[in-house]
Amino acid sequence: MRSIVPRLLPPTLPATVLALLLGVVVPTAVASELAEAERLLKQGQAPQALAKLEAHVAGKPRELQGRFLKGLILMEMDRSDDAIAVFTQISDDYPELPEPYNNLAVLYARKQQFERARTLLEMAIRTHPGYALARQNLGDVLVRLASQSYDEALRLEPANKAMQAKQARLRELSVTPTAGGIR
Repeated sequence: MRSIVPRLLPPTLPATVLALLLGVVVPTAVASELAEAERLLKQGQAPQALAKLEAHVAGKPRELQGRFLKGLILMEMDRSDDAIAVFTQISDDYPELPEPYNNLAVLYARKQQFERARTLLEMAIRTHPGYALARQNLGDVLVRLASQSYDEALRLEPANKAMQAKQARLRELSVTPTAGGIR
């Protein structure tokens, strides 16, 4: 019977195996943290989702998915100023992404700052001309701006029947812009 002599592993193999394992485990853990925060948000538990996400995002200042989800959670919690800060920072770090501009526009539209919202939506469309949600939201913002213009015109000429009819049609169309996630 021949004796089997175990061959020694190359000294770099354990480190390579560890790196490969970490490469699989860490993203899975990150995805799991984000999925858990998203699940909590969908269940109406925004404060718990935010707490879960805060720990995740704290050590990763440029991590996009977690930061974006944090902005959405803050929007859900009606913490507009905090959400604006998050989406502004993301748009500064990733100016090529249309979604942060879109969500900033939604936040400014909620504050009745329609000109600012329009500018942000135009930025979103410039970065991604095929972004349908930004185009839809731009249409909604333009309807609101038109309505404001007719309000002012009617203040100046309250008896103008044509403007009254146009304003009534615009009020039927009046909708609120919609936030979106990262593609």
